Order: sequence, then structure tokens, then C-alpha cells
Amino acid sequence: MEIQNAPLGLDLTRLPGAHKHIALVPQWDFLELVATAAEAEPTFRLLRSTEVTGVIRDAHRVVGVTYRDPAGELKEMRAELTVACDGRSSTVRSSVGLLPHSFGAPMDVWWFRLPRYPGDPRGLAGVLRAGHAVIVIDRGDYFQIAYIIPKGTDTRLRSEGIEALHRALVGMVPWLGDRVQTLTSFDDVKLLDVQLNRLRRWYADGVLFIGDSAHAMSPVGGIGINLAVADAVAAARILADALRAGRVPTRRLARVQARRWFPTALLQTAQRLIHANVIAAAVGGNVQRAPLGVRLVGHSAVLRRVLGYLVAIGPFPEHAPRFARRRG
Repeated sequence: MEIQNAPLGLDLTRLPGAHKHIALVPQWDFLELVATAAEAEPTFRLLRSTEVTGVIRDAHRVVGVTYRDPAGELKEMRAELTVACDGRSSTVRSSVGLLPHSFGAPMDVWWFRLPRYPGDPRGLAGVLRAGHAVIVIDRGDYFQIAYIIPKGTDTRLRSEGIEALHRALVGMVPWLGDRVQTLTSFDDVKLLDVQLNRLRRWYADGVLFIGDSAHAMSPVGGIGINLAVADAVAAARILADALRAGRVPTRRLARVQARRWFPTALLQTAQRLIHANVIAAAVGGNVQRAPLGVRLVGHSAVLRRVLGYLVAIGPFPEHAPRFARRRG
């Protein structure tokens, strides 16, 4: 059975504040926006094309990182606090020796682009069929495609050739048939190894883990970056006084985890339920009708509003403290 534009429509009309919508922003554009805004701060410095290679220790305390600069030279940077926001494959986390607990995931995702033409549908669309699922994201001048595959099948499916992907994609989204040939090889198809995991402890002496380095999220709901930003805001609010004083006690780092653990665990639990009851059935080829959860949301305005709030704002929303807000 096909579920197109599945009734997981989020009701954003009841969101608090003036803006009753969410933005689908490519991560690279968002990071560039943040970096540009941060350049206005006198103490901000961004090192581009720079790779962290490990941590520096003084006894049991982390006191900075080693890194490779654009010229390939190894250097050191020392700090009172190292904040690891280097993603699900965190080098800092590996260097400290922490391992997250994995909850597993039934799928991986192929990401690729297709042209967008005048008159094409706008917004976000999804198709769920037995054994397949695809999400089409409108990026303005192109479509970003998320093609969901069963976990661990990347190598086998690539061996079937790019034409097999063309046929499957057109079978689910026929109006893409006039442009699939622009996807000429699997060199243009990037694999996202979907992970859902969480560190038991998000900190050690001198280092704090936030975002995916502390809790990798599934792409379900597109809430990973929301949580990461909330982690950063909470960390800034909780740690600002200690950083100004020049010493960050480990117990202060524990307060960041205490603040952010519950919303993270709650949303990961929701993702695990969706994995088990929707995604696993789809990629396993067992979809006969819309899953119960999808049908319930489709018939409940209250649930659509709750989902809209969880995706757009999330539980325990964070707010920038007064001292961090610019005047005027």
C-alpha cells in the first residue's frame, strides 16, 4: 500500500509566538549563518579546513585539543573547557574513550539532488511503499531526495546499478521521471549511516559533549539540529559564569546533562517507536495499510498540534539569557 503525503501533517498554527511555521534549512547554510553572526563577537575565531585529531590531557583532565591546519601541520589549542560538537563520529569522544549506547535503526538513507523545474510541487512530500520510502525536500532551485533503504544493504543495492534506483524512484514519484537521468552514477549518492544512540555521561573533567556527539538522532522528524542548538544554548546559560571566572567545575558540566537529558530521551523514545512501527515495516516490505500511529495522527487534530510543537520547538525549550541578547 502506498502512503503519499502521509497524514503526519504537522499543525503549526497553534505555535506560540508570531511565526507559525518552521524552516527547512540545509545544515551547511545554517552553519554559515551562525559563523557569520559570530564574527561580530570580538573573542570569536573560526578555523576553517581544520581537523581535530585528539585531546590534550593534564593528568585526568582534558585541557585542549590537537589539530591539523590547512597546511597539514599538527598544532595544539589549550582551553579551560573543550566542547565537543563534532558529530556522531566524534574524534574528541573517541579520544576520551567514551562509547554511546546504541538503540539500533532499521534503515539507512541515500541522499542526492535532482533539478527543480518551474511548476513543480512545493514543500515537503513523502511516499511510503512496501520495501521503499522516499522524501522529497524542496530546496528552492533543486530537490534534496532522501531515499530510505534497509539497514546494511547499501553495497548490495549499489551493485544493481543506478538504473535500478531510477526505476524505483520513478515508480514512487512519477513526476520525477523527466530528470532522474541527471543522476548519472552512485558517485552522486551519499550514504547516511543512520544511528540512534546516547552517551550515559555527556562530560568528563574539562570536556562537554553536546549534539550528535552526545546523542545521535535519527533523521525522523528532522529534530537533530533542534536538539543540538538547544544543547548549546543550555550549555552557554549554565556555564557562562564559570567560564568568566576561568574555572569550570565538573559538577557544572553535569548540570548541562541534567537539563538536556529528558528532552533527548523523550524524543529518542518517540523515534524508536516510529522506527519499530513504521520504518521497519516499510523497508521490510510488510506495509499492507497505513500503520496505526499514522492513522491516529491523521484523524486527531490534537495529536497533529502536539507533533507540530515537538518538531518545531520540542520539550524543555531553551531561551537565550539576557546577557547574550543584543540591544537594539
